[in-house]
Amino acid sequence: MDLIKAVEQSQLKGDFDYIEIGDRVNVHLRITEGARERIQIFEGTVIARKGTGLSETITVRRVSYGVGVERVFPLHSPKIAEVEVLRKGKVRRAKLYYLRGRVGKRTRVKERLVSKKED
Repeated sequence: MDLIKAVEQSQLKGDFDYIEIGDRVNVHLRITEGARERIQIFEGTVIARKGTGLSETITVRRVSYGVGVERVFPLHSPKIAEVEVLRKGKVRRAKLYYLRGRVGKRTRVKERLVSKKED
């Protein structure tokens, strides 16, 4: 059991405690096309966070051309270059699955003002 934990510890990227539910994020993905590699950005709202350690994931939702798109990202995957927080969200739920049933301005999450102490 300790051997598994030791291997997982070497695979962990860093501490992702700054990502919370309701945050607006840019997820920078490494995309491989043939021999070339580029970075593609997926912007959306974090509606769920699951797991711990190496298997920790976030679900990011955005509306693209009128269609809701959700992607689940493993945080410690080598395919993820960076997760950038654009705005902090003010929410009272652990999961924001109710946003799936909403359209337009009703899908907005209030912005939480962050003090210098938190940053």
